[in-house]
Amino acid sequence: MTAAQLGRSAAYTILTTGYVGSTGPGVAATVSYITDGGRHVIFDPGMVASRENILAPLRELGLGPDDITDVVLSHHHPDNTLNAGLFPKARIHDHQVEYRGDQWHNRDAEGYELTPSLRLIRTPGHSTEDITLLAGTDTGVIAFAGDLWWHAQGPAEDPVAPDREVLRASRLRVLATADVIVPGHGAPFKGDDTTPR
Repeated sequence: MTAAQLGRSAAYTILTTGYVGSTGPGVAATVSYITDGGRHVIFDPGMVASRENILAPLRELGLGPDDITDVVLSHHHPDNTLNAGLFPKARIHDHQVEYRGDQWHNRDAEGYELTPSLRLIRTPGHSTEDITLLAGTDTGVIAFAGDLWWHAQGPAEDPVAPDREVLRASRLRVLATADVIVPGHGAPFKGDDTTPR
């Protein structure tokens, strides 16, 4: 982990809580809004039953699509990225590039700071390109972890993970850092002894 101290001025709102398989009728992403230092960030604007599931909660916060400055994609699976185009003025961040309009800037996600309270780290496991957004808030560190966990119960054995040991190492890294974990397709949870590793 990057040694620099994470600030504690970010705030977040879960715009829509996702589901997958037995927890819902199909699959939907957990889509989050994070703000700090003038940045308005959407994390994993993926599949949802209706785009209004993303846009209506944003409106309740007094924001529209053009207000979003950054979109962070945990990885490139469509169920986590499908609605990134809703935010035409945003910088798009992935594991190795920052995109905007027809331009891009190569950079490694590991340790990349959007603000002193918002940092990207590499957490491969569900795919080789996974990243996590760490947000320092006044209540602790929130890890927006994408599909490292689909929900609080795991799955313990991710059926699409290319390397089980790499997934375990990333899960342990996030558990050691975060006070709360926001998974890819479920409600936020606090890691404990029952959290799949």
